Amino acid sequence: MPKNKRPAPRKSSISPEDKDEAVTQQLCNLAIDLAEQDGDEADGVAAGAVLQQAGIDFHKIIKKSLQQKKDDILYDAIERAKYADLDAWRFLKEQVEEASEILLVRRDEGKVLELNAFVVPFFAHAAGGLKREQCFQDQEAFDALSASFKQAQLEGPDATVVLVSHAYHLDEIDSIRYSHLFEMNRDAFGAMADKKLAATTAIERSISGWPENLFGPDDEAVELRFLLGFSLKATDDAFYAVPEDEAGADAYFGAREERFHGWTGQVAPLLKRCLVTDGSEIELHFLYQDLFHGGKERGIAEYFTLQMMSELNHGLDLHGVASFDANAVVGPADVRGDMMLRVNLYGKDGALLASSEKPLAAGADLQVEVDDTYDALRTIGVTALAVALRFEADGQPSEVQPYGVA
Repeated sequence: MPKNKRPAPRKSSISPEDKDEAVTQQLCNLAIDLAEQDGDEADGVAAGAVLQQAGIDFHKIIKKSLQQKKDDILYDAIERAKYADLDAWRFLKEQVEEASEILLVRRDEGKVLELNAFVVPFFAHAAGGLKREQCFQDQEAFDALSASFKQAQLEGPDATVVLVSHAYHLDEIDSIRYSHLFEMNRDAFGAMADKKLAATTAIERSISGWPENLFGPDDEAVELRFLLGFSLKATDDAFYAVPEDEAGADAYFGAREERFHGWTGQVAPLLKRCLVTDGSEIELHFLYQDLFHGGKERGIAEYFTLQMMSELNHGLDLHGVASFDANAVVGPADVRGDMMLRVNLYGKDGALLASSEKPLAAGADLQVEVDDTYDALRTIGVTALAVALRFEADGQPSEVQPYGVA
């Protein structure tokens, strides 16, 4: 008779989905705990040790999720934190974005290098829109454009800067998830720091192609595009050292902004050569160079603002009303569960002339949003503005006050 065998240990009944769910909730909880303690001293040695371990676990989950391409854990945790605690949402979102767009590498000799992915959003105004087959055909212009970042002192003299020869469409930029960007940084580091030729498959995969051009030949198209690049430098590079005092920091960033504005004028002819080959007229408007996610958000915000102004202008034209004869009311509105910033234009008789909305980010400073909207309205000639506490479900503004009244 066969001998009795020891029964095999039972396998865990926890599914991969349940494990990911548990990790997602753990990351959200850690973000809440760490955000609450941010800037505060821990109460006692034991509490400090617990908080320190929480920080280690927090960053370990983020890095592991990036390495294993488990983006859903990161995106779901950020979404949960938004509804649980806005401070935790901001903290978690910033930490995940930083981990995906900034790569730190310690070399054998102990030197620490930092590589970051940056973007320069810009608007291209051209009849009929940009043509894919014409873009980045002028190698000389592209090489000069790439070199300009160091020449204009937007990046340090000891840094290595690489630009991707592609004008990214918003759809392409928006489709780059956290783990994909993390991979792209590793690709870029391999190409920039190693002497041997390294594959850049993640970067190549990011160029997924523009959507179909729906503009007619004579349409005045305004398109949002992004230049994407990578900068590699030592973490102790003095060029990137921001003064610790507020006045010094303001002066540092102010000087950099001035250099950027100078750069836009210098490189506009180069970028035009990179975008068109048939001599077509093209006008460029640059936004500010920033790390990947900050630049992406800046570009999207400006895009929605331009779209809003276009819709309002169209409404004025339809009714034959001059912009200076219109009164604007701006305020938050709940549109099918999403918070939007709405602008209504009214005629002198109180009739609604036009209405437009743009997304209002969670935790956004409403006063800043209103100020920015007022600046945009002035560009189309609307100067009379009032602010509503909110727009009701029936579309009517409530608790309206003149702009600038506290």
